[in-house]
Amino acid sequence: MARISFTQNLDRHVKCPSEVVAGADLKSALAAYFELHPALRSYVLDEQGTLRKHVVIFVDGKQLGDRSGLSDPVDDTSEVYVMQALSGG
Repeated sequence: MARISFTQNLDRHVKCPSEVVAGADLKSALAAYFELHPALRSYVLDEQGTLRKHVVIFVDGKQLGDRSGLSDPVDDTSEVYVMQALSGG
């Protein structure tokens, strides 16, 4: 079961505690997390279920490869970090 954690920036808007959830890929793991915390879904995914533009996810220390399908694999030891991407200059 993968552990999903969020940055404190998101926690300011909606409670998002770290959780250990089941899933073979990121999409199913996030779906399991959003069943526990449905208010957070709209902060992370858009209406089509794809990752919002200013959100970045790391799985086991590597930046997410599939932003639209969220098909990156996760396993029982995976650490998933969800954060707001920084932009500007």
